[in-house]
Amino acid sequence: MSLAPIEIETAPEPTATVIVMHGLGADGNDFVPIARELDLSAVGPVRFVFPNAPVMPVTVNGGYPMPAWYDIFQPDLVRREDEPGLRRSRDSIEALIAHEKARGIPASRIVLAGFSQGCAMALMVGLRHGERLAGIVGLSGYLPLASTLAAERAPANQHTPVFLAHGTQDGVVVLPRAAETREALKDLGYAVEWHDYPMAHSVCMEEIADLNTFLLRVLGPQA
Repeated sequence: MSLAPIEIETAPEPTATVIVMHGLGADGNDFVPIARELDLSAVGPVRFVFPNAPVMPVTVNGGYPMPAWYDIFQPDLVRREDEPGLRRSRDSIEALIAHEKARGIPASRIVLAGFSQGCAMALMVGLRHGERLAGIVGLSGYLPLASTLAAERAPANQHTPVFLAHGTQDGVVVLPRAAETREALKDLGYAVEWHDYPMAHSVCMEEIADLNTFLLRVLGPQA
């Protein structure tokens, strides 16, 4: 990663972590204001980690360098995928999970979340992670390397709750792409909670409220 992650703790000595991956061209600051809108006080102290993607040329944007978890070759996103880039970023996010575990947060108290490209990474990593996570959140994104998931998925996260949310007017990651993701995960037996909203490629307050409810449920009070 090009920069150290941004971290916010709701109180000292966190007992849970939410790792949030930003979208293409953004950075770790992008979702800090949204995290501040969440009320997870019933969970106990929570650490939010906002990693920064490396800067790289992005083919679909004329090769212009920008923060990106992987290259995008075509607007349809999936006909040709940057598998090496996806797997490199997977390794980086796995390292973040390992760091949280080293700081005393078990995998079962970690949520992976992301928006757009960050959603792709949350699904890429979370469904393949070898220990059960608390939850996986995908906002306005899609499932990358879908053809490899059945062979590579980890049994530990077969029953991990998955929150998927999308805008019905999204012109960047079109709604049918998100619906394909939902159906692919359901076909593999995942517990998918689906929400859609009358918005473009963005986030709305109703979505934040639904996400808040999901996080309270999957993290719950610390026993």
